Amino acid sequence: MHVKIFDEEHEKDLEDAINDFIKDKNIVDIKYQVAVAMFSEDQIYCYSALITYDDTDYD
Repeated sequence: MHVKIFDEEHEKDLEDAINDFIKDKNIVDIKYQVAVAMFSEDQIYCYSALITYDDTDYD
């Protein structure tokens, strides 16, 4: 079993990265998280996901 971590500033970027990664993997689980921080007057968002997958060939 393996894990892969994604961290993006935009939701769509995270979605695209995950979809590209999982298309040929045996996915066990996906954990999703959003963090928000204030920097001066700006809100900074961090969208992240941890994907657990198995690369064992079951053929």
